[in-house]
Amino acid sequence: MAAVEATQPALADVSKTSSEGYEKKCIFCKIVHNEMGTELLHCDEDISCFRDIKPGAPHHYLVVPTKHVGNCKSLSKEHVPLVKRMVEMGKEILQKNNVTDLSDVRFGFHRPPFCSVTHLHLHVLAPASQMSLMSRVFYRLNSYWFIAADQLIELLNSKGETN
Repeated sequence: MAAVEATQPALADVSKTSSEGYEKKCIFCKIVHNEMGTELLHCDEDISCFRDIKPGAPHHYLVVPTKHVGNCKSLSKEHVPLVKRMVEMGKEILQKNNVTDLSDVRFGFHRPPFCSVTHLHLHVLAPASQMSLMSRVFYRLNSYWFIAADQLIELLNSKGETN
């Protein structure tokens, strides 16, 4: 499905290509602006959420800033409220989908250069206990390639203390 969507010609929309916070080549920017036909589970001026196209767990959602923000290494302490809001949205989406055991959930971000899309995106996976072996490796908490959301928040908060 994604291959078909990706080959569709992009329509030039001056209001979107020239606006701040929209990267015309970014697949996630296109998704949150309803240019890809992807079902948005939530969309407001700050946060959007949709299903991952290659789920690593029975419930696998991506929570993204509606406006383009780079990957987790480009963030600063000022982004902590955004990251916290993304986590809260992930929890809300899980609850709307009858996932009540939040102790069996994985919230995290891939670290560059292991990001398939440079638009900041939180992976919300549940139940983590039902992830395949490959998914457990790919979404391994606090590895070189994947950082838990709470660890990222801690790291961002410490940035202000060391500068």
